[in-house]
Amino acid sequence: MIRPTLIRVEETLNRILLGKPEAVRLALVCLLANGHLLIEDLPGVGKTTLAHALAQVLGLDYRRIQFTSDLLPGDVVGVSVFEQARARFEFHPGPIFAQVLLADEVNRAPPKTQSALLEAMQEHQVSVDGRTYDLPKPFFVIATQNPAEQVGTHPLPESQLDRFLMCIELGFPDSAAERALLEGSGRGDATTPLAAEAGPEDLMAWQREVSAVSARPALLDYVQALLRGSRDPALFRSGLSPRAGLGLLQAARAYALIDGRGFVTPDDVRAVLPSVAIHRVASRESQPGAATIARLLECAPAN
Repeated sequence: MIRPTLIRVEETLNRILLGKPEAVRLALVCLLANGHLLIEDLPGVGKTTLAHALAQVLGLDYRRIQFTSDLLPGDVVGVSVFEQARARFEFHPGPIFAQVLLADEVNRAPPKTQSALLEAMQEHQVSVDGRTYDLPKPFFVIATQNPAEQVGTHPLPESQLDRFLMCIELGFPDSAAERALLEGSGRGDATTPLAAEAGPEDLMAWQREVSAVSARPALLDYVQALLRGSRDPALFRSGLSPRAGLGLLQAARAYALIDGRGFVTPDDVRAVLPSVAIHRVASRESQPGAATIARLLECAPAN
């Protein structure tokens, strides 16, 4: 059964990342929807812990790249090296060849290095010296970025932001969760092994189940109304792309699946809309993200 296993996965993650059930649910939704996740927050709030725990609890191969100002594209995707003994170039895969890739502090690298992720995230492949190499399945990028006002950051271009299905913040834990951390509860050491509740084949089967979740015509009308509203130039400087619209619907399907339903409701759409739209939609008045999402929801009242 899918739901009992998903519940165990979610419960395990919530024991690791204390006091953040909504962030845990959205991260799991993003993975089930076969998308990529961007986490924007201050250092030390659990971004790396969440990525590592998610990979371990699903039995996925995990690698981490620390993005820095001197990181090169070849350090990410790999390079071709001339092997003198064989008198030919041999491709040496980079750390991107993993099922879960943590691109840590991705906005500390220059744009040229950031762009090394574009093909991988969209096509699940990389091209080096005219040859194409397929990435493992499933393939999931979790990127973390520091707030833009911090020293040494480079803003992600819109084309790259649109590759991320969802963007979330973790924030500081509440008092109860922080006290539990101070008392030693939860998982303080990210290197501690965590038992897998599922495996790659299970995840890919769940992703197929997500695509089978029903979305009725009235629900599609609601999604389209949100997309149209986000593209109103009088209200927003930028709107949701067709790719974002497909991702919004897929994320809503994943949310419904975790809740044990075979159909999508407007509540599912509203639950995932902020994380799907927050990094894509900007209001004319430069409002905070929450106010921008609230205005977007006003464009399409649900029945």
